[in-house]
Amino acid sequence: MREPRGAAVRAAALLLGAGACYCLWRLAAGGRRGQRAGAAQGPPADSSPPVSTHTMDVDALQKLIHLLQATDDPLIQEQALITLSNSAAFSVNQDIIRNLDGLSVIGRMLSNCIPKVQEKALNALNNLSMNVKNQEEIQVYITQVCRTVESAPLNSDVQLAGLRLLTNMSVTSDYHQKMINSIPCFLHLLSEGTERTQIQVLKVLVNLSANPSMTIHLLRAQVPSLVLLFDSCINRDILVRALAFAANLKKNMNNEEGTVSEEQYSEDSIFFILCRDSAPFAQRLASLLHHPDTEVKEQVVRILTQ
Repeated sequence: MREPRGAAVRAAALLLGAGACYCLWRLAAGGRRGQRAGAAQGPPADSSPPVSTHTMDVDALQKLIHLLQATDDPLIQEQALITLSNSAAFSVNQDIIRNLDGLSVIGRMLSNCIPKVQEKALNALNNLSMNVKNQEEIQVYITQVCRTVESAPLNSDVQLAGLRLLTNMSVTSDYHQKMINSIPCFLHLLSEGTERTQIQVLKVLVNLSANPSMTIHLLRAQVPSLVLLFDSCINRDILVRALAFAANLKKNMNNEEGTVSEEQYSEDSIFFILCRDSAPFAQRLASLLHHPDTEVKEQVVRILTQ
């Protein structure tokens, strides 16, 4: 396996030149080790501090983007995307990559059939989405990213990378409408995913629930197991976010009091769990008032006082 990797990096060197290729070489040499070390911690290898990528100038970044356009080699694509992702940790590079049309080049990698390449493209767009102007361009891929999250294997790195990007893209309400059709998928992941998946999808759901215009879409969704998350035995990071999700919905419902009609909700809907048939939910909230974590208790009080 080492010889093809070395050959791929040498091929990249001929196209890239010294500056950008040095970053590729460093990542190619240490990429496998970095991924193994990162696996125990949760975040992907390319979310670790960048390796000398802040020294890449405009010319090096342009060559890297051109390489990504020109090559069909998945190894080179993966390493180029990791380098672009790490360079995007610096705000100046976020603007440079956008001005070099790098967002559309990376966006095309979302259709790649190699899961590793897809994942690295999602990670790169995630880092680049920390920039408002970049978000304006990245938003055209939201529907595609939602489809990727839905079709990816449960709890896979691709699925988690997609959820991380959707989390950033849902911090403001500007693009929430593009995610409406994926709400059932998000709630399925909340029910069936691992703790890592649950935490990440809850970040998206909390962002969506903060938007009053999304309330009816969320309340209509069916997730009978939601009430099981409100338990003192649940992972604290999951519990706090589940409570924040419920608190946001309760707040929005109270603000719209008089306009909510029960007939539009099924018995398995979130509306019935939180409001109509709320005795089990209320009992769990009462128990959580004695939880040792301050933030958990604050969220419970927030729900009860809505």
